[in-house]
Amino acid sequence: MAYKVAVVGATGAVGRELLTTLSERKFPASEVVALASERSAGSEVSYGEDHVLKVQNLATFDFAGIDIVLSSPGAKVSAEYSPKAAQAGAVVIDNTSHFRMDPDVPLIVPEVNPEALAGYTKRNIIANPNCSTIQLALAMKPLHELAKIKRVVVSTYQAVSGAGKDGMDELFNQTRGIFVNDPVKKEQFTKQIAFNAIPHIDSFMDDGYTKEEWKMMVETKKILDPSIKLTATCVRIPVFIGHSEAVTMEFEKPISVEQARLALREQEGITVIDHRQDEGYVTPAECAGEDATFVSRIRVDPTVDNGLSMWVVSDNLRKGAALNTVQIAELLVREHLS
Repeated sequence: MAYKVAVVGATGAVGRELLTTLSERKFPASEVVALASERSAGSEVSYGEDHVLKVQNLATFDFAGIDIVLSSPGAKVSAEYSPKAAQAGAVVIDNTSHFRMDPDVPLIVPEVNPEALAGYTKRNIIANPNCSTIQLALAMKPLHELAKIKRVVVSTYQAVSGAGKDGMDELFNQTRGIFVNDPVKKEQFTKQIAFNAIPHIDSFMDDGYTKEEWKMMVETKKILDPSIKLTATCVRIPVFIGHSEAVTMEFEKPISVEQARLALREQEGITVIDHRQDEGYVTPAECAGEDATFVSRIRVDPTVDNGLSMWVVSDNLRKGAALNTVQIAELLVREHLS
């Protein structure tokens, strides 16, 4: 069976990656429609190597007859149009933050909590988690099953593509400008991003955490286990693609490095590259364009009982956004729509 698919936000970095991923994975689509704002209507986007789609205006588009909507236009736009698409009969897989903590909307990482997808019928909307949450949940899943995680401390080092094409452009322009002594222009980030690290992603909350950090805390609980305690520090770094995370987990039961390494190797979506030597680990430069989430530097944390530390890296545009969204669609058609 083939499905009519609409991609909302098709001209953005994630939207373009969604179209590429749909084509690469040969998703059973009879028709793919590219949607974006009025100013982008009439432009063209690639769908695979041989197809070009003309972008249509989201504001005037009729979702009747569309089976699946993959939505990544920004939270405010999604808040308006995802319910409209759902009411028209489509199942919406939403990549924005707007619906993630809605109790009637399942928040899905297919390799972690596929059983939760059945709840999509309440609103016909499924939420794709935050990019940094996805890779963390993937690494936590097999270890939580093995020894039950009590507490997690995570520091993220997030690529500028998490802020979209404009964020990538700002890093490029600032880097180039610094070499020719041009003044640094800040538009997307609160401080200079070139040759810098900014411990501030999204808006600040009353408790001192940022909204990005809050997302990781609450989304992980919803996906894996509400009893897990998690604290996060999220940092933007001058890398174009690939989020990195330094993760320390405290477990209820003893767990060895060897047990953890074996469990992670058996987890779908995880690749373990962990050699205690030069270049025996994965960095953002190697993960760009890859589907896997990579785990390296697995070691004992001697400061707590039953603690392990590790390094987790993933392409935030692929597994952190487009790939996970398409995998949800694949699970949906395989288990619920066929």
